[in-house]
This record gives sequence, C-alpha cells and structure tokens, in this order.
Amino acid sequence: MLIMKVKNRLLNYENMFIYQNSEYFTFSLDSVLLANFVTINYKDKKIIDFATGNAPIAMLLNKRCNKHIVGIELQTEVYKLAVESVNVNRMSKQITLINDNIKNISSYYDLGSIDVIVCNPPYFRCNDSSLKNSNEVKAIARHEIKISLEEIIFEASKMLKNGGHIALVHVSNRFSEVVDLMKKYNIEPKVVRFVYPKSNKNSNVFLIEGYKNGKNGMKILPPLIVYKDSNQYCEEIRLMFGGIENVAE
Repeated sequence: MLIMKVKNRLLNYENMFIYQNSEYFTFSLDSVLLANFVTINYKDKKIIDFATGNAPIAMLLNKRCNKHIVGIELQTEVYKLAVESVNVNRMSKQITLINDNIKNISSYYDLGSIDVIVCNPPYFRCNDSSLKNSNEVKAIARHEIKISLEEIIFEASKMLKNGGHIALVHVSNRFSEVVDLMKKYNIEPKVVRFVYPKSNKNSNVFLIEGYKNGKNGMKILPPLIVYKDSNQYCEEIRLMFGGIENVAE
C-alpha cells in the first residue's frame, strides 16, 4: 500500500496547515476541544503538551495565547509529522518538540517547574475489549501500550508547580478513574465539561482540569452538544474551527 503524507489546512484558519498521514495519525475533534478548554493565564510560562501527536494542540494553543509550547511525542513517525507541521507554519521558535516518552520528561525539565500540562492520551487499556488496530502506530496512539493513564497523571503531578494545572480529554466511561487518579497524585479536579455527540445521546468524552494541591470543589460546566439536530456542528464548535459558516462536517 502506498502511504501518503498530506498537507491539510488546519481547521479553517487562513495560512495554517498540518501534515497528516491516514496510515499513521490524523488529529480529531477531541484535540480541538482540549485546546479551547484548557485555562491559560498571563503568568503561565511553561506549557507542555503530553503526547502531542502531529502537534494540533500545540499549534492551536500558540495561536490562542501566543506563548511558548513544548510538545512531547514518543512515536518517531508521528513526531516527524509534528516537526513538518510546526515548520510549515513558521512556529519553530514558539513550539519546541521532543521525541521521547512522557516518562522521561524530567530529563528535560526540573520537577515542579511546569505551569500547565495538556494531554489527549490513549483512551483504551491494553486489555480493553475494543479492537486493537493492527497498525502499530495507531495502536500505540489509541491504547495504553507505552504508557498508562496512571503513569501520565503521575508524571504530570511530578512536573507541575504547586498550583499548576493539567487539562485532559478522555472517554466518559473512565471519568471516575481519572478523578480518582488525580486525587491519588494530589491533583484536585476543579472543572469538568461533558461532551455529547447529540442532545439525545450519552456523553462520549469529557474535559477535565485539575490543580496540583488545589482546594476541594468541582465546577461542572454546561454540556457541550457537538451536533445540532440538522447534523451540523453547533455554533460553539464552528467558532473553534475558525468561525467559518460552511465548516466541513
């Protein structure tokens, strides 16, 4: 099979592009949701995107807040797509990319030195009954083959400053697990938003933000319903895509 690398427009932003490869990796709506959900304050200086993939979150965050972003990606094939994507958008001075496992992040930065971590992690356990993709690159992106959810949260807790925060997107049937693991590693879940494909469907993913050694108390935001009854994206999603009226569904 001929594997094709494709240069796509990044959402509907003019003059922003992303390199993708359907055999390796293509970013999803979940990345867009997370990039728009995470809190970025003026004082936040060190921001890391765990499992950056081909860098959609890093690039969207840079556009949103004009801060330096670090993305770490284990898989070399996907890392190369990220490098090309960052370079074609002339963001190499604003985005630093690391080709390594999240477990090794303390080799690059001091413990307790990071302000913000974002992560769109593998959603499925290795023993999950969902079909594991025969393509190794896709399997590693979707299943906890190289790193588990607990290990991700553990590494985040080590790296975050006191009061620093992590934002995650994950599948809704693992919500209680994410909350329990955050609390286990002294990250207090503070903001949650459930995402629904349609108004008559169950939530399929959720967004959560937790603060290291934060005070108790969780805020549940209004639900985000992706599609209107007409099968078109809701207005909030359209704005995330760049506010263009005719967003490709």
